[in-house]
Amino acid sequence: MTGIIIILIILVLLAIWVAGIYNGLIRSRNTVDEGFSTMDVYLKKRHDLIPNLVETVKGYAKHESETLIKVTEARKNAMAAASDAEKMQSENELSRTLRSLFAVAEQYPELKANQNFLELQRQLQSVEDDIASSRKYYNAVVKEYNNKREVFPNNFVSNMFSFEKRSMFELEDVSDRDEIKVDFGS
Repeated sequence: MTGIIIILIILVLLAIWVAGIYNGLIRSRNTVDEGFSTMDVYLKKRHDLIPNLVETVKGYAKHESETLIKVTEARKNAMAAASDAEKMQSENELSRTLRSLFAVAEQYPELKANQNFLELQRQLQSVEDDIASSRKYYNAVVKEYNNKREVFPNNFVSNMFSFEKRSMFELEDVSDRDEIKVDFGS
């Protein structure tokens, strides 16, 4: 009889242990989802600013239609992305096309002096800063979640209940980033 009681106690303790790990993984996964949703709000704000920005540039840079089309297309793709991975990839493409749009704007002094353009540029920079902050938070909670699901003994529970690894929301490849040159005037 005492053997059965000991086995029952061990089973109850094991069930409590599994439930504790499971609940911790659920809380972490929900935090990741919340982090992505917060970032998504800022991404949508950026999507809303882009048409106004494109229209303002269009009035000054009439022969830059290819760049404007690329920005519009990248925005459309970003808004249509279904999965988190597609969203991450399309948002990186949108960031690249926006950089090219601002490079075009640099060629038009009267555009750079336009108050509407300057205000849109300021708003977009503010939203980009918010996106960067929310991306940093999202990546931190993804790292915490992935670590929690992969460490021993949590990995047994995460595999048993199919907790999937989450991807970081990273910027484009390092090879795509602009190289910073410093020149102190020899």
